[in-house]
Amino acid sequence: MTRRNQRIANFEARSLMLIAGLTLGAAGAAFAQSTASPATVTDKEVSAAFTKADKNADGKLSREEATMLPAVAANFEKVDGDKDGSVNLAEFSKAMKM
Repeated sequence: MTRRNQRIANFEARSLMLIAGLTLGAAGAAFAQSTASPATVTDKEVSAAFTKADKNADGKLSREEATMLPAVAANFEKVDGDKDGSVNLAEFSKAMKM
């Protein structure tokens, strides 16, 4: 094979690999978005996450307990709908399904 033909073949192989990589990346991103949708979270999963974070089993999450759930901790004021300084299961469930 001549040097010119070899360069063209290498260019085609690299182009094919680049297109394949971009396609797989886009497909992966689309899949991640579709599977992370809050609409797919079940009541059972929400309840289990709440129960796991509620270390003292008092039925509400304090700011300290909320640190186990970074998204809740970062948005504690928004999740605490009644502004009583804690998050109950109803508030937690509502926030998880938004």
